Amino acid sequence: MSKSFAAALASTSKRRYRNRTPGASRLFFLIVCAQIQTASVVRAQTPSEFFSGKTIRIINWSEAGGEYDLHGRLIAKYLGQFIPGAPNVVQQNMPGGGGITAANYLYNAAPRDGATLAVVNNSLPLFQALGGDTVRYDAAKLNWIGAISQIVDLLTVWHSAPVKSFHDLLTSEMIMGTTGKGNTSYMTPVAMNALLGTKIKVLIGYAGGGDVNLAIERGEIMGRLNTWSGMKATKPEWIADNKINILVQSGLDSMRELKGVPLLVDLAKNEDDRAIFRIFGATGALSRPLVAPPDVPGDRLAALDTAFAAMVKDPRFNADADKLQIDVRPIYQPRMRELADGILQTAKPLIDRLKRIIE
Repeated sequence: MSKSFAAALASTSKRRYRNRTPGASRLFFLIVCAQIQTASVVRAQTPSEFFSGKTIRIINWSEAGGEYDLHGRLIAKYLGQFIPGAPNVVQQNMPGGGGITAANYLYNAAPRDGATLAVVNNSLPLFQALGGDTVRYDAAKLNWIGAISQIVDLLTVWHSAPVKSFHDLLTSEMIMGTTGKGNTSYMTPVAMNALLGTKIKVLIGYAGGGDVNLAIERGEIMGRLNTWSGMKATKPEWIADNKINILVQSGLDSMRELKGVPLLVDLAKNEDDRAIFRIFGATGALSRPLVAPPDVPGDRLAALDTAFAAMVKDPRFNADADKLQIDVRPIYQPRMRELADGILQTAKPLIDRLKRIIE
């Protein structure tokens, strides 16, 4: 504290508290000085000083056992080792509303200091663009950090179902399940019905992907929209035992492992239809995103970005990911921001058309 500032503060104290005892005035002066010094220290904290001794929470929108949950738990296990100050990292599941509950919490209630992150539903930008009435977040202001693996959504059907290929969907009904209307696992098949003439019936209300898988195995439904990485991680036996047929890919690009499976954008009948299917592809490309709320101090956010990039290159992390059947093909903040902004900035006539289809 400069002498002139201290003198001015002492002078003010004397004028305001001339009737108090010298001891009281001195105590007031010392308290104010201590508060100013404390505030200065807090403002000057480095990321290492801030994160040291902290516990970082990762809010995960899904229930335990699904692909989002596996990604979140793997991140929680390793991320803290690469953050300055080596904080502890824990995951907290917050299912509900197809991911809207967790997103609204992160945006409106969670501290914006870098100690609360979230693995969110990749459909958040799309649901916002469509004007969902439960949206209380702005995906354009979220801080996208990264995702472990770039994914492609696949429409899969149980091996005993009468539907065996995409062309069968044009003549036979397929019953599939999903959590709710606020994600591509509902929107994609509904759009396929409207734009391609498929006959898909979507049952909503499942708590998460694990419950959908159980319903498929019990014969309650025929299939679901899933990811190749998700099936390898949560149901590898389905692939090994040929328990599923893959009908179509809903990505921006075809996967090498799935040659012969049609790409949804290639099935579109015109450019407007292709544009709608590209929205779903961009949504899938966001993968299982780790995000921070708005207004996190820039140096802490940079530390988190750097930590994520270092984590996905770590041999121990990759060995654990391999055991979990998770393909490590990371996507980072710049590309995620590009994809999210592209969805949010979709031309209004196209969004209005998609809304009519979904509704």
